[in-house]
Amino acid sequence: MKPSPFDYHAPADLDEALDVLARVGPDGGKVLAGGQSLIPLLNMRLAAPAHLVDINRLTELATVEAGPGGVRVGALARHATVERSTPAAAVQPLLGQALRLVAHPVIRNRGTVVGSLVHADPSAELPAVLALLGGSVRLAHRGGEREVAAAEFFTGPMESAAAPGELAVSAFFPARPPRSGTAFCEVARRHGDYAMAGVAAAVTLDEDFRIAAARVACVSVGPIPVVVDVADACGGRPEASADWAAAAAAVRDRIEPEADIHATADYRRHLTGVLAVRALRGAAVEAAGEEGT
Repeated sequence: MKPSPFDYHAPADLDEALDVLARVGPDGGKVLAGGQSLIPLLNMRLAAPAHLVDINRLTELATVEAGPGGVRVGALARHATVERSTPAAAVQPLLGQALRLVAHPVIRNRGTVVGSLVHADPSAELPAVLALLGGSVRLAHRGGEREVAAAEFFTGPMESAAAPGELAVSAFFPARPPRSGTAFCEVARRHGDYAMAGVAAAVTLDEDFRIAAARVACVSVGPIPVVVDVADACGGRPEASADWAAAAAAVRDRIEPEADIHATADYRRHLTGVLAVRALRGAAVEAAGEEGT
């Protein structure tokens, strides 16, 4: 199939892009950055925008800035660029851990981190990362901008808080706290496919190597990333004797998976619990190693 007819816009700078988006507004404007999710939707006519706004000339948005507080990723930063960024990995390792699981290298060479967030697929890795870390997305519009926290950004499957006339210009991923570790585990039918279930985990230890904080974010088991605080289930214990089974039970109680042609709801619930144990244990081991360095 081929896309429905649309008007193509190729703004030369951010101001022009915002002017175009303000002009087309609710009439059906879509932003093209990497296009790895959008182009298939257009070809299958699951999306039929009246206007396509190509922002690939906005090179000022192709940035990855790592600082003590976290990593800010611009709207044109490709998955591969962020995955290979040594400064970003040092500040927030979960980014690289998740990006290695995103599709295939050819997709990561073109797809963008911010584009994945705005696409808001509940089976995608990066929305779970942003939700787990308590990050945010910066939305610009003609005349101003606003920063939207992850907890408010994802509003439903394939739906975000970006309003007509707004452009997501960057995303912010907070830095890993001291004595902390992260991990991302998932299971897919084939490497590069969307996960049947996936879990991102973050664990922080106190000065006595006991678990002070533990959270997970689950993918493919709800309309948006499901974030679960499991500190009450496994907190207060050393990493080696933590009750990961209790943490997994808490996760299974919070999720609402659905069945499809690939897995039953019960299987997804069971699999998410198994992955939660793996991810939490891996994050705790990393936290212990970080503390020991």
